[in-house]
Amino acid sequence: MAEIVEAPFRAPSWLRSPHLQTLWGPLWRRAEDLPRRRETLRLADGDHLLLDRAGPEPEAGDPRVVLLHGLSGCSDSHYIRGTQARLAAAGIASVAINSRGAAAVNDTALTYHAGETDDLDAVFRHLRAEDAGGPLLAIGVSLGGSRLLNWLARRDDGTLSAAVAVCTPLDLAICADRMDRGLSRLYRRHLIGTLLGNLHRQRRHLERVAPDQARRLAALDLAGIRSFWQFDARVIAPLYGFRDAAHYYAECSAGPRLKAIRTPTLMIQARDDPFMTPAVLPGRDDLGPGVTLELSRRGGHVGFVAGSPRHPEYWLEKRLTTFAAGLASAAGPSPG
Repeated sequence: MAEIVEAPFRAPSWLRSPHLQTLWGPLWRRAEDLPRRRETLRLADGDHLLLDRAGPEPEAGDPRVVLLHGLSGCSDSHYIRGTQARLAAAGIASVAINSRGAAAVNDTALTYHAGETDDLDAVFRHLRAEDAGGPLLAIGVSLGGSRLLNWLARRDDGTLSAAVAVCTPLDLAICADRMDRGLSRLYRRHLIGTLLGNLHRQRRHLERVAPDQARRLAALDLAGIRSFWQFDARVIAPLYGFRDAAHYYAECSAGPRLKAIRTPTLMIQARDDPFMTPAVLPGRDDLGPGVTLELSRRGGHVGFVAGSPRHPEYWLEKRLTTFAAGLASAAGPSPG
């Protein structure tokens, strides 16, 4: 049954601000020492994805966790790297997806967006081909959570054993408006600047290896983009066939599609997330029978930092690892 529960996270007195919660990881966290193995997954359109594997080499029947980063992130984002390190310490294998253009330039003009599911589907099928029976858990963060929830609502075929979506922008129009107000404009400026920089690097690369694809990027009007409404109207809409930003937001906001989700899914959201407003949060009647919404009063955007300044504790990564370990335990020992 669908349910909404209170998250046990409690923000410490020194880090109660949603902005400090949001900024702690990107600005002040030290990157974990994490051995990883990189794999290139070829895609049907001639492009590729870079997958970064961590933890033990799984045997048949062992659990595996797939991690999907947020907008302008990659497998080195602090929350991805930190979660992979904690999973590895718990003996759980993980695979971090780098979306097109995230970690390195790609070979087509395409990138990714809130409703893009083809690339996710390719990764899930690839991992299922390696092991058809072991537990497979997917975790999507921010825009990665939107992609994952859209896949669950539109394409779920039983491939995943369970899913987790963290700090997901469930209504893209509301979230785009929110990023135009107050201190959230600082995040907007950083994100859009990173995305535009990636597009310029991508175009220079494509001019050498795929001139026809470079022309697709050259045709985009990138001048003076300062809002997500502008970015999505001038970049995402023409690249993916949406009429405009409003059409993209209507088609790809995950919130209205939660009721279709049947796979066991945990959603973790913070009420004070500066990337959105409480208006995006669903009620119980909006959730499918497989969905549990875990709401926290505080946490910012992908923050959830506890402990002390000298010894911070990353509650979110502990929660995700506990969830993954529970899934592994429920599956029982691997055969042989």
